[in-house]
Amino acid sequence: MPRLPRMAGAAAAAVVLGALASAPASGDEPELSEARVVARFDFGAGRTPENIALERDGSADLTFAFARQIANVTPGGRTRILATLPAVPDPRTPVVRSAVVLGIARAHDGTLYVNYATGTSRTGVWRIAPDGSTPVQIAKLPANGVPNGLALDEHRGVLYAADSVLGTVWRIPRAGGTVTAWATGGALAPAPAPSGGFGVNGIKVHGHAVWVSNSARGTLLSIPVRADDTAGAIETRATGLDGIDDFAFTGRGHTVLAALVTTSRIALVRPDGSHSVVLTQRDGLSNPTSVAVRDRNVYIPGAAYYTMRDPNLLVARLHR
Repeated sequence: MPRLPRMAGAAAAAVVLGALASAPASGDEPELSEARVVARFDFGAGRTPENIALERDGSADLTFAFARQIANVTPGGRTRILATLPAVPDPRTPVVRSAVVLGIARAHDGTLYVNYATGTSRTGVWRIAPDGSTPVQIAKLPANGVPNGLALDEHRGVLYAADSVLGTVWRIPRAGGTVTAWATGGALAPAPAPSGGFGVNGIKVHGHAVWVSNSARGTLLSIPVRADDTAGAIETRATGLDGIDDFAFTGRGHTVLAALVTTSRIALVRPDGSHSVVLTQRDGLSNPTSVAVRDRNVYIPGAAYYTMRDPNLLVARLHR
């Protein structure tokens, strides 16, 4: 959820903060420890890490929102720029007012897909081939929207993009082509004026459903994928997650680690919807925007959109 007033030229709408729902921890639920910052980035250069995809070697592919870059960060913290999306002379991106690269998804063959929001015809999904060739736009999305989170369902051969302004989940063929408004509704929309803010934001494919967060409403939702690939009724899985951005599952179950960007916290969300804070700014978080889990490692990019200092990549250990 990009918020960079000094660089973007306009502040994003405020997200109302509230108290986290909590429940006693059970003895067998996941815990995080050994949090450490493995890489720090240049805020002034727009290297604000927004979203993450993991490589097989344990490295992380990040989108640097305002630099329009995709970078690879090794476990040792070495950063290499993989691609830069083309500049837009007069970006008119809603809310943000700058061209920003947001969600990222990785296919098994190494192909990367990213969302690019510009307020122009270049808004949409872009593909970055494993050979490092020039990024190619494979689908156009509405210029008056902000395609934020991105998820790939390789089994069905489709991508899902969460539009934070239009309150829509778009369905896009992996090869490109016709885009479908797969899911819409009030549960996905921003909050009513004057609160506004970003609506549907993070997105994951998990357990025969598409799961999404709504930042303005502080909710975690799931949308069943029917046998004919259409969207089922939207189900509320958790509430009270103020400032939720993207999230990740800790395993095959429905336990989630959610990035609460406005308060620099990570929340553990249980299958019953209760949640508690497991990491804070004291652990090194800097406005976390997304989460990725691989084996016992939890990767958390922090974009520093509010603090405007120390954008970083933090890694913690997951214990079950």
